Amino acid sequence: MGLTATTESHSPSSDQPLKQKLGGYEFYRQVLGSPKFIVAPMVDQSELAFRTLCRRYGAQLVYTPMINAKLFATDPRHRRHAFNMIHGEEGSPLFHPRLSSSSSSSASSPSPAPSIPSTDRPLIVQFSANDPQYLLAAAKIVEPYCDAVDINLGCPQDIAKKGRYGSWLQDEWDLIYQMINILHLNLNIPVTAKFRIFPSIEKSVEYAKMLERAGAQMVVCHGRTREQRGHNTGLASYPHIVAIKNALSIPVIANGNILFYEDLEACLKETGADGVMCAEGVLYNPALFAPAQGSSALSTTATTPTSPSPSTLPLTTLAGHHPPHTSLAFEYLSIVLSQRTPTPFSAIKGHLFKILRPAIVKHHDLRDRLGKVGIRRTKVVSGEKFEGPGEEDGVEREGGCYVRGLTRGERREERDGGEGWREGVEEYIRVVREFEKRMEIDQATYPHTISTHPDTNLRVLPHWLAQPYFRPPPLRDVAPQKPVVNPDLERRLEEFRRRQLGRVDDGVIKEGDHEVLGQADL
Repeated sequence: MGLTATTESHSPSSDQPLKQKLGGYEFYRQVLGSPKFIVAPMVDQSELAFRTLCRRYGAQLVYTPMINAKLFATDPRHRRHAFNMIHGEEGSPLFHPRLSSSSSSSASSPSPAPSIPSTDRPLIVQFSANDPQYLLAAAKIVEPYCDAVDINLGCPQDIAKKGRYGSWLQDEWDLIYQMINILHLNLNIPVTAKFRIFPSIEKSVEYAKMLERAGAQMVVCHGRTREQRGHNTGLASYPHIVAIKNALSIPVIANGNILFYEDLEACLKETGADGVMCAEGVLYNPALFAPAQGSSALSTTATTPTSPSPSTLPLTTLAGHHPPHTSLAFEYLSIVLSQRTPTPFSAIKGHLFKILRPAIVKHHDLRDRLGKVGIRRTKVVSGEKFEGPGEEDGVEREGGCYVRGLTRGERREERDGGEGWREGVEEYIRVVREFEKRMEIDQATYPHTISTHPDTNLRVLPHWLAQPYFRPPPLRDVAPQKPVVNPDLERRLEEFRRRQLGRVDDGVIKEGDHEVLGQADL
């Protein structure tokens, strides 16, 4: 196969005695600490800075973003980007953040004291894979830096289908067994698996039992099929999770249907699961696992989303913690600046758009400003100064002129927390400060009550508070109707096809690199 995997020179000493490998509930209790609240693996979103933020608000176990096992095992550059072992923070039981020197920080923004240590444990590293040998090579590299290695059997996206991993492996039981078993037999830490269900409860149970036989010491069951994604997400099936929990002898974590704090207790009660994993919910409110200030853990005295309620409710009825989203944004950015491990700029942008979403939909000018923040680049080449935002290679237009883009080496320097990267983060802080000012004004004019969404009947909080995002369901016609087609455009479309002036790609006619006619015009 030609497999080569190199290890970082700073790996822990091999002279250290290995701890006894625990499995099942011993592993769950003694190593992980019996976690109930778990942050899911999320590509470009569950990075170190966000993991640190979630732990501050009650997360008891966190996963890394999904990592491509083959690339991680064979490409040192990808390895440094995917799981940074150089700075000693990722997977560390204890590390000390450096003092943030942000000159743009708001006086109201929380900032960690440099003397307060942080931790990145307990931690599970997740890999996507379809080759047992590459998976093992990758897992051996991270083995000293985590508490378990997880195999992604749940990703439903098209890229997973193309790459043959995630939920698109769920029909290849022999391969899945081999991947779990090789880690089970060769690692000094446990292997776990996160998977999606089949429509049939019986088949889902047999699938989960196979994962346990292969050597999985804990599983996460996402109670949705691989077809349930995007606008067709729908509800997760708790009956599937109940059946799987009753059939296995290892810890089972439930995943799905978590929007508010009280949903956590409902999930634990309905499924009997050992813990609850949340993904989208914590992206929009990283404090989702924290009870309302002054409340005890899992004291769900608030009105539940399905309970009869008046059109408005006081904020005191909330069981969970919903702090001002600007305070969460400030806290996240202060963590980003305090850590030596560089946070990808794409991750920062993604988090801010989700955390600030309630305000973004009302203040479009700040949304646009937030979207335009980029890494400011300054390079001197042959006596000329080139400046411009962005991260693309090559030549780009800037202020009406063409300027040189950065080389990959220069981009790597910025990803390592260089001056341009830091200036970009400082600009984000200035934008969040403007959001904070707008929210202070809005609080004086908008009611401080909880309303009910007319379509979903779910609670909507004041737009200055962190809260879940309800993805709107797809529009469905009562009866399918033939779309109205413009005859002239239809004729032109046919002419393009006949004369082969372009090509048809997903309903879009293209001529060279330019779109000239599309179905949206019909």
